[in-house]
Amino acid sequence: MKTLSPQAQRRRVVAVCLVALGGLAAVQTTAVAEGSAASGLAAPRVLREAALQSPKALGAATLAVVRVGKRLVAVGERGTVLLSDDAGEHWQQASVPVQVTLTSVRFVNARTGWAAGHLGVILRSDDAGQTWVKQLDGQQAAAAVAATAGELSDERAQRNAQRFAEDGPDKPFFDLDFADAQNGFAVGAYNMAFATRDGGKTWQPALQRLPNPKSLHLYGVRYVAGKLYVVGEQGLLLRSDDAGESFHALASPYKGSFFGLLGARSGSLIAYGLRGNAVRSTDQGEHWDKLETGLPMSISAAAELNAGTLALLSQTGELLLSRDDGVSFNRVAPNGGPLPAAGLALADEHHLVYASLRGLRRQTLP
Repeated sequence: MKTLSPQAQRRRVVAVCLVALGGLAAVQTTAVAEGSAASGLAAPRVLREAALQSPKALGAATLAVVRVGKRLVAVGERGTVLLSDDAGEHWQQASVPVQVTLTSVRFVNARTGWAAGHLGVILRSDDAGQTWVKQLDGQQAAAAVAATAGELSDERAQRNAQRFAEDGPDKPFFDLDFADAQNGFAVGAYNMAFATRDGGKTWQPALQRLPNPKSLHLYGVRYVAGKLYVVGEQGLLLRSDDAGESFHALASPYKGSFFGLLGARSGSLIAYGLRGNAVRSTDQGEHWDKLETGLPMSISAAAELNAGTLALLSQTGELLLSRDDGVSFNRVAPNGGPLPAAGLALADEHHLVYASLRGLRRQTLP
C-alpha cells in the first residue's frame, strides 16, 4: 500500500473535516493547491479568477447564511455568494473575485462584512454583500507565518510555524468573527488563526497565541460580552480576556469535536458539535451544563432569532428551538423532509432560511 506524504495526509484529514461540517461540496479547491506550496509559484487559478456568474449558482451548495438588515447573504461552493431582499423568496448572485468555497460570513453592520473559506481566503464587502474584495489568501498567510517563525521563542512553535509555511496555501478557514469594524479573528484547519486590528487591511498570524500544541482544527470563533472564544477538535474550548492577544484553555465537558459556538445577547454561551452534543455556560465558560438535544446526529449551526429565542440546526435539517435562552429545546420537523444543512438565519418573523448542500430552503417557524 502506498504511504501518503505528511502533506497528503493533512489534506485527507481536512477533507474528512469538511464532510463533518457539510462542506465537502468544493474540496476541489484543495486539489488545485497541490504542488503550489513552494514559494514563488503562481497562485492557483481559483484564487486569481472571479466566481462564474451562472443561473446554476442559485442551486449551489451553501454553507453559511446571515441576515444583514433586511437582506440575507449566503455563501458556498466555488465562490458563490447569493443575496435576497425578500426574506429568501428570490436570490441574486453577487460579484466575488475568487472561485474557492466560502465557509463562513459575518457582518458588523448593514454594509460591512467578511467571508472566509478554502485556500486561506478572506473577503470583505462594504455594500451589503453586493461586491467583494480579497484581503487574504493561503499564499499570503503561509508567507506571513514563515516571516514570524524565527521570532517565536518556543522550539516546537517554531517547527509548527515552519511546517505551516511549507505546506503552502492548502488550509481552509472554517469560521471568522468581528468585535467591531476594526477587530476580527479567523480560525481554521491545523490551528490556523489570524487576527486583524484594521478591518482586514492587514492580517497577522495568531497561531502562537493559542494553547493548542496538537494543532487541532479550530471550527468556531465568537466575540461574546467582551471575551473571545474558540472551539474545535477533541473538546477544545479556549477563551481570550484581552481581545485575542492571549488565550487559555477552558475545562471541557465533552471530548468530541465542537463545530461552533453561539453567543446570546444575555451573555450565555452554547457550544455544539458531534452526535447532537451541546453544552451551555452562563459564566464565561468556567462551567458548562450538558443540553438534552435528543439528536443522534451532529449539530452544524446555531442562531439567536431574537432575545431569549435560540435555534440549533442538525446536519440533517432537524431544528431545535429554545424560548428560554437555551435552558431547554423543542424539536421541530423540517419542511420538505431531511436536508444536508450547514447554516441558518432568521429571514423574517415567520421564517428561517437554511443553507445546505442542496441550496437554500425557507423554513416556517412554529
